[in-house]
Amino acid sequence: MTSPLLSRHGAVEASGPDAGVAWHYGDPVGEQRALAEGRGFVDQSHLGVVTVTGPDRLSWLNSLSTQEVGSLAPGESAEFMILSPQGRIEHVAALVDDGSTAWLITETAAGLAAFLDRMRFMLRVEVADVTSEWTALGESVSRPAAEGEPVTWVDPWPGVTSGGTSYSVGSLGRARPWRLVLVPRASLGAEADARLEAGWTLAGTWAAEAERVAAHRPRAATEVDDHSLPHEYDWLRTAVHLHKGCYRGQETVAKVHNVGRPPRRLTFLFLDGSSHVLPEAGAELTLEATGAPAGRITTVARDREDGPIALAVIKRSVDPSATLLAASDAGPISASQEPIVDPSGFSVDRPPPPGPTMKGLLMGKGCAADGGDIPA
Repeated sequence: MTSPLLSRHGAVEASGPDAGVAWHYGDPVGEQRALAEGRGFVDQSHLGVVTVTGPDRLSWLNSLSTQEVGSLAPGESAEFMILSPQGRIEHVAALVDDGSTAWLITETAAGLAAFLDRMRFMLRVEVADVTSEWTALGESVSRPAAEGEPVTWVDPWPGVTSGGTSYSVGSLGRARPWRLVLVPRASLGAEADARLEAGWTLAGTWAAEAERVAAHRPRAATEVDDHSLPHEYDWLRTAVHLHKGCYRGQETVAKVHNVGRPPRRLTFLFLDGSSHVLPEAGAELTLEATGAPAGRITTVARDREDGPIALAVIKRSVDPSATLLAASDAGPISASQEPIVDPSGFSVDRPPPPGPTMKGLLMGKGCAADGGDIPA
């Protein structure tokens, strides 16, 4: 759906997963500065909204998802995933419950709603895709909703939530307070006007994505593919609980964390900005020294401080000090790494190996109990 805010002065529509909302409103650097200073808001009406109602809603979502949400308090925020039986990421959702309705904000609303509807069985739950009725505004603050304010989800990144763990190494990226405020889609223009009158700045996705990339924050629509494991993105920080009950894909999550290593890792890239051309999302990355394939770029952004930056998913074995080359229409563009996920493939609290593996006790192809690799 096309946002009514695209009719605002200076609006230039975004493309790709952000199509339908503004890329910028004529001053992307100023818009990013407003976000960094906590006085900016962003049209997020391209996101989907799914509701789950009924007395069993939280315990039911808890049984299906990677996160512990069974006792979520009204107004409390969480992030969860729905995984395939093989542990690959299928859906990612922001969750906030208002005491009677669980609100899910996601980039795969139709698919998530269809999956949840199939899993209802005899439980007292109802699922609805309400994207046509409700939408979200992103705000560069981390305060939860106060009494009487709209339902609001606060991003837990980069904290480590209860039951989670970290695969990070080095810098955690730039601080990025962020929340999503749910508003009726018919009121989107009025909600934007109220913020503008209060002195806020309307920003586009150029600015919002630059802040996200600088914060090392993965996004489902850009970073995730058919092979994605949560560990590869440091997503066990906020979206996975390692000590809850069973859910689809849990065996893979536990195996990779306890005795294996993910085959890939998310990394931050500083791109050479000497050319006016930048690589596109999906561009192949190769090692400068050998020309060997290394991975792919997932998001490219222009940052007000660091210039051209990117997120990329690369082979875990790539040397963190190696210079990479990104394919572009203007030829290879040099990129230096700032690792996000530890190249060792181990989390900060991975259990110690139990010792050499006895013959015949391999835990799946390529994964040994003394710490093998998980195949791609």
